[in-house]
Amino acid sequence: MKEMEQVVPWAKLCALVEPHYPKPGNGRRPKELEQMLRMYFLQQWFNLADPAVEEALYDSATLRQFARIDLGAEPVPDETTVCKFRHLLEEPDLGEKILGTVNLHLQETRVWGNGAYQGRTEVIRECAPRARDFTQRRCRYKGQIVDEVAWAKNRTKSKVRYRGLKKNTHRLFVTCALVNLFVSRRKLLMAV
Repeated sequence: MKEMEQVVPWAKLCALVEPHYPKPGNGRRPKELEQMLRMYFLQQWFNLADPAVEEALYDSATLRQFARIDLGAEPVPDETTVCKFRHLLEEPDLGEKILGTVNLHLQETRVWGNGAYQGRTEVIRECAPRARDFTQRRCRYKGQIVDEVAWAKNRTKSKVRYRGLKKNTHRLFVTCALVNLFVSRRKLLMAV
């Protein structure tokens, strides 16, 4: 957690989200933006559902410290608050912008995609010259499964957390951004 604390560009990411974040006014005062972003990243890193991230923050002092939550001063934001923040990030396609903010281009070693990317080797090579192609493979012919192993691998690659392409696309962008930061954390720490 200490390394990620240092390598995540918090100020840039907060500036990216801030124009879309609710302002204090009528109703309850919104939680601090960076605190919500930290909770959201914990949710992604540990693959937690909205209620689970709330529970994890109550259970773990380390996670609370990373999220900058002091239980003596305030409660952990509830699952509804977490869910609303996640939806706020999904609407203006901020996941893609988060990825663009932290992406380390041409460093990828693997490219994952669904069957629609099969046969797009030239595009993959152009965008990620050193990456191996892990796109899904065709395993059916006229509706019949002809390659059981490929079918099982494709099914594993197809598992998603949310219903809806937009939500899962957003999660993919944010997850890729966080993976890029994690994989490159040593280089980034040396540069700090």
